[in-house]
Amino acid sequence: MPAHAPTSPLGPDPLARERAHLAASRAALRAMREDVESLDIRDVTANWVNAAVLQSQIEDRIKALADLTHTPLFFGRLDYLHAPGRELAEGAGGEQFYIGRRHVHDSDGDPMVIDWRAPVSQPFYRASKKDPLDIALRRRFGYTGGDLTAYEDEHLTDPTEAAQTSKLLQAEIERPRVGPMRDIVATIQPEQDEIVRSGLSGSVCVQGGPGTGKTAVGLHRVAYLLYAHRERLARTGTLVIGPNRSFLHYIEQVLPALGELEVRQSTVDDLVATHVEVRGTDDPAAAVIKGDARMAEVLRRAVRSHVSVPTEPVVVVRGSRRWRIPAYELEEIVGELLARDIRYGAARDALPQRIAHAVLVRMEQAGEAPDDRIQDAVARNPAVKAAVKAIWPPVDPAKLVHRLLSDPDFLAAQAEGVLSPDEQKAILSTKPARSARAAKWSSADAVLIDEAQDLVSRTHSLGHVVLDEAQDLSPMQYRAVGRRCTTGSATVLGDLAQGTTPWATESWAEALAHLGKPDAAVEELTAGFRVPREVIAYASRLLPTISPGLAPVSSVRETPGSLEVRQVADLDTAVVAACKESLRHEGSIGLIAADARIPALTEALSAAGHTYLSPGEETTAASRLTLVPASLAKGLEYDYVVLDEPSAVVDGEPDERTGLRRLYVALTRAVSGLTVLHRTPLPPQLATP
Repeated sequence: MPAHAPTSPLGPDPLARERAHLAASRAALRAMREDVESLDIRDVTANWVNAAVLQSQIEDRIKALADLTHTPLFFGRLDYLHAPGRELAEGAGGEQFYIGRRHVHDSDGDPMVIDWRAPVSQPFYRASKKDPLDIALRRRFGYTGGDLTAYEDEHLTDPTEAAQTSKLLQAEIERPRVGPMRDIVATIQPEQDEIVRSGLSGSVCVQGGPGTGKTAVGLHRVAYLLYAHRERLARTGTLVIGPNRSFLHYIEQVLPALGELEVRQSTVDDLVATHVEVRGTDDPAAAVIKGDARMAEVLRRAVRSHVSVPTEPVVVVRGSRRWRIPAYELEEIVGELLARDIRYGAARDALPQRIAHAVLVRMEQAGEAPDDRIQDAVARNPAVKAAVKAIWPPVDPAKLVHRLLSDPDFLAAQAEGVLSPDEQKAILSTKPARSARAAKWSSADAVLIDEAQDLVSRTHSLGHVVLDEAQDLSPMQYRAVGRRCTTGSATVLGDLAQGTTPWATESWAEALAHLGKPDAAVEELTAGFRVPREVIAYASRLLPTISPGLAPVSSVRETPGSLEVRQVADLDTAVVAACKESLRHEGSIGLIAADARIPALTEALSAAGHTYLSPGEETTAASRLTLVPASLAKGLEYDYVVLDEPSAVVDGEPDERTGLRRLYVALTRAVSGLTVLHRTPLPPQLATP
């Protein structure tokens, strides 16, 4: 199906008509924006609070209606055989629909561009020659910058036209990666679309190798859910969780480009560090134990250990009467609250009311007629408050975790039968701080405090959470994320072969159980759209070692990539030369190296006069080269990658398997070409021909 250029001036010019529609659509979008800008909030509210809220909503709407000049307003067209129903077509009665990133209508309210998330747009991604879904023609548009320069037609119901691969689609997939991650609304594949449009009520786990688009699918699913369930998610909130801030910076423009501005982004560390400041680190052995799901039981016991068995009665004096609740009855009340296994703080709040109720029963037995006001007054009685403080004292989560990690006897009592003596010793502080305030908390400690906080008072649950690079989370981190969506759903994204933490999960079933979503559907993406087949085939040599049984990615790219593996004598000089050669190509360049090699490469690049960026920074006219520590490479992509000394990447990890997984990540960041330079021998998996 060839892409079309303008026809003769004497004949019909479809491209000119499409350009005219683009111009008219842009004008309509400007008019929509001007209508919002012209709103005077003084006409609708006199309350300053409501006015402030409305003004904020208007500003967000104006931002959402921005016309990004270098981003196509629409990228496709559908010609239906029959007019879809009015509901399906968003009120439009015609048979031709332009599909774009957002809805645009004219002054009469008729749609000029249909949002890609609307039901009427779905055949753009799902229709085929075998199942045309009532589509006669699907047209794709090609752009140069923001200018419409070509189109390509598929006549899905024409038996004389054979199915062919779209060259415009292929070109869009293989377009150079310059700057932050972009949306993929023009290139979503049928298997990806099924995941994107899956319902809000169910959770989904996407296993996808490098370049399969799992991150983009997760972000587009958020955009779709916000479109389909906007009111509900506006109340409950949405959250995207990434592995590090560089990654979040890389993806942060995807949702705003789709008109979605209200999605919060965070790392797990930032999510749980709201209770304490993280200033310390753990050795790997301690971090693994602190991240083990068994710590949840240790913390539960530690919290409940603060409850004391009542030994004294409660005597409430009201006027001339004394009402006595014996210790055995108090013990029954406490036992009932413990048996309900409700949160510690909620039970503590309920205890004075339960004691007051016991007093009111005695009042009624004595012929009085107390009401709710009397019960509330009794619950506030000094004797009742003193009893509650003695029986069910308040618990500070940070102080509790500090005591666990610094008091061997307390830890032993709570961890008996759960952690071995050696495991207990591994997590105890060798030089404990005098107080929780002075402690140098690690990231794993912050997760424990977050768990303890949830045992005391319920964590707020969101409507939907996207968790990317999920394979690297510990069981306790999964629990921390899971309690943020106990009443909502989740999209879990990851690749088991890219697990590079000592606690990386080996099974999605296990991970989803810790997350609290054991019934989540697990989908696997194996078609690679980013990494050239030469590069992914080379990296896949590591799979039998790092993740046996996992299906390798099959690249669907038609344009061949480049792969060069070369042993050199002077590594620094060769790396600088390779970067210079890569910069001759269009697009972004990533120099990936073991973290320990970064200082030497920094010096070599500076000596050669090369300016470079840090991971997550946008490429500029001054520099398209990014120096990337291997520990931060996950989730990033570059047109051309120079990989420095693979053996150093492997040796930088605590064990060989984790090191090979880190290397697998580094090898699969390239979109067009990969150059591997080494002085020492390659790992044997890569040394084979």
